[in-house]
Amino acid sequence: MATRQVLADLAVAFTERGGAAVAIESVGGVDAARRVLAGEAFDVVFLAADAIDKLIAAGRVLADSKVDLVHSGVAVAVRAGAPRLDIGSEAAVCAAVQTARSVSYSTGPSGVALAKLFARWGIADTVADKLVTPPPGVPVGSLVASGAVELGFQQFSELVNLGGIDVLGPLPAEIQITTTFSAGVCTSAAPAQAAAVREMLAFMASADAADAKRRQGMDPA
Repeated sequence: MATRQVLADLAVAFTERGGAAVAIESVGGVDAARRVLAGEAFDVVFLAADAIDKLIAAGRVLADSKVDLVHSGVAVAVRAGAPRLDIGSEAAVCAAVQTARSVSYSTGPSGVALAKLFARWGIADTVADKLVTPPPGVPVGSLVASGAVELGFQQFSELVNLGGIDVLGPLPAEIQITTTFSAGVCTSAAPAQAAAVREMLAFMASADAADAKRRQGMDPA
């Protein structure tokens, strides 16, 4: 879901440049990986780099087709108008997590990394009592906007265009969690489709796609 908007923008740009029409289905990363692994017929899959590697190992993605597209960092958000907590240092973020009445992070790679960070801080048990896990397909930011969650952690790209929240900023550099999102041609793709996908991925990885990535809060890979 973190790449939903940037992929939509790049797919349109690719088609406008004379490329094939592209239909993208955006779902949670866990669900996407499960469906490709189960053998559903897709031409291309976009996931965190390590998830693409697992699909290559499972024979569901062509090994020579993997393309890194973007680097995406985690930001912190509160409901619009709520007090702006200090997140300028590792200690400040730790304090904010402990002070907040409720906390949420995604079930994707960044959420796994945050859980490990909370464990390193020794606050995992405390956070567990107030952790709100987003339902599948529901962005953390929407829980923050509704007031169901006081402090939310999510990919900046998923927060940047969302109403009803104030983005406090990215995690400080010393604890920033950066996920590389990649793509690969599925082994279920017909030869002609596979060729079209490779053409599309070459465009999405090119300098011509860089501005679209930055507009959505990501850095080109």
